[in-house]
Amino acid sequence: MPYLLNTPDDKNEMLKSIGASSIDELFSNIPESVRLNRPLDIPKALTEIELTRHIDRLANSNLSADSAVCFLGGGSYDHFIPAVVDMVASRSEFYTAYTPYQAEASQGSLQAFYEFQTMISQLTAMDISNSSLYEAGSGLAEAILMAMSVTGRMGKVLVAESVHPEYRLSFTTYLANLEPTVVTVSCPEGKMCLNDLASKLDETVSCVIVQHPNFFGNFEEVAEIGKLAHSKGALFIVAYDPISLGILKKPGEYDADIAVAEGQCLGNPMIYGGPYLGLLSCKEAFVRKIPGRLVGQTVDRKGKRCWVLTLQTREQHIRREKATSNICTNQGLFALRAAVFLAAIGPKGLTETAELCFRKAHFLMDLLCKIPGVKPKFNLPFFKEFTIELPCNAQVVINSLIDDGILAGLSQGRWSKDLANVMTIAVTEKRTRSELENYAAAFGAAITAASSQEKSKALKS
Repeated sequence: MPYLLNTPDDKNEMLKSIGASSIDELFSNIPESVRLNRPLDIPKALTEIELTRHIDRLANSNLSADSAVCFLGGGSYDHFIPAVVDMVASRSEFYTAYTPYQAEASQGSLQAFYEFQTMISQLTAMDISNSSLYEAGSGLAEAILMAMSVTGRMGKVLVAESVHPEYRLSFTTYLANLEPTVVTVSCPEGKMCLNDLASKLDETVSCVIVQHPNFFGNFEEVAEIGKLAHSKGALFIVAYDPISLGILKKPGEYDADIAVAEGQCLGNPMIYGGPYLGLLSCKEAFVRKIPGRLVGQTVDRKGKRCWVLTLQTREQHIRREKATSNICTNQGLFALRAAVFLAAIGPKGLTETAELCFRKAHFLMDLLCKIPGVKPKFNLPFFKEFTIELPCNAQVVINSLIDDGILAGLSQGRWSKDLANVMTIAVTEKRTRSELENYAAAFGAAITAASSQEKSKALKS
């Protein structure tokens, strides 16, 4: 069965319409030197049932979070997703909808986005939240551009070394051909060094960026960092974990100017690393600089409640070159899932989830640190992720635990050769006591085996 349902008559009709007598004539402007001049080396076509079986075999070769015990983190977490999230999000009215260009005709979508904005504002204690961005990395980039526009400063952007390295790579790429210089503030003890921050702050700095909890899982001194930033007229930008706000202070409560987050943990599966959901909130004073769109509530000519795009400073709408950002597509389906998730679990459920993450992470940390040679990398408070130092290569241990059906965590050696023996482990509310105890036992055995192998190699060399 052909995949392109064009008959010979269809092809001839199209060629006639464009004034070409044949396919060869249509592509006659392509030089012979760059033409393939042979059939494509592709396998024989499969029937639908054969293709389904082939795809299933490929899928079954993966070890997913659904078929393993998952301790991965670093921005992607194995949180529980209530069934109602999939039920609502899979409705065809939402599932197939793209960004609404005739927005007011899509009242259901607009209401969902409005409720999403409201819940994120409540979650963060910030005045304004937009209708979502791509993910946390681009969200931080947009926050930086906002800060530059608000302050009028094009000098420096200060960012903690403890911010996710991939987030830093994203916004550094954004800024590559712009004036600002990205300056890293050191984190020798696993959190931003306040003295280093103070030494680098001046009147050219547009913003100070910190992640809380940070990439290592540790808490930052956010209140002090914010005061230092504001003392020089810079904006304070914080990247937060939405689940952590069930028990931690909210960004608005410690005077953050812009709050950004990865929204994957709010009812969205891990999906092999994306697509995800970027959250961005800010103080009301900056609303005219916010990227993307804002949905607002009003009444129609009959006095009935309805929803409109109140602010749409996008290049694809009316603003063109005056747009606040070139962010053009709303992650509508993922924002909807986040809204349904938050509505389903409610404030009490969010607090319970956060408390379970906190307690289970500390329980596992205590278990692992009883293993000879394992110790905390930092002596700092943490939420659901923690970083430990091993007596052997972390990636070797991680790889060996895959055979036990365990996705053990992230090796910090992925981003720094100096941290090859260091790994970060995330514990969510889904993990049971028996899973944590089994993990600790398997972890200890893997370390013993890896350490023995490293000693043998050292003796041979």
